[in-house]
Amino acid sequence: MPIHQEEAERKAILDVAGLMLASARTAPKARGIDGISTLILSEKKEIEALADEMGNLKHLGAFFERDAKNLRNSQVVVLIGVKGTRSKGLNCGACGFRNCQDFEKAPKKDGNAYTGPNCIFFSIDLGIALGSAVKIASQMGIDNRIMFTIGTAAKRLGILDADVILGIPLSATGKNPYFDRG
Repeated sequence: MPIHQEEAERKAILDVAGLMLASARTAPKARGIDGISTLILSEKKEIEALADEMGNLKHLGAFFERDAKNLRNSQVVVLIGVKGTRSKGLNCGACGFRNCQDFEKAPKKDGNAYTGPNCIFFSIDLGIALGSAVKIASQMGIDNRIMFTIGTAAKRLGILDADVILGIPLSATGKNPYFDRG
């Protein structure tokens, strides 16, 4: 039974998205404490709702609208976030507080995009998880790009329970939609 290219490519993108989530999960974490959350959006209506919210955020920067167009040209989006408003108990001071106890007592506030303050080590963990995920996509030949704007819209919509979220749109077409973005 023949499998048409659209069906094969869609399956490939979904398989890669699953591998990306696994790679983010198994990425190294400071002190072995995992605060990473992940999610795959693959339905057109979910992606459209996220792109619409990005368009609503154009007052934060014109790049929100540009990235919404990129998202609409994507078959799947991976969300990766972190709960970073708790500490890892290292008392390093990178968060701006004297120690982790002071950080833990500090009020948590929602900004334009994220909730903070955040423990630097949870933020580092997020960066490592993102790098691990996009490495998989790249190795498998799936076009991708890490986008702040997607994460901001996802946070506002409450799609993923995390303090900081970034989105990774995925595409398998004849031209990488995330390259010449204008």
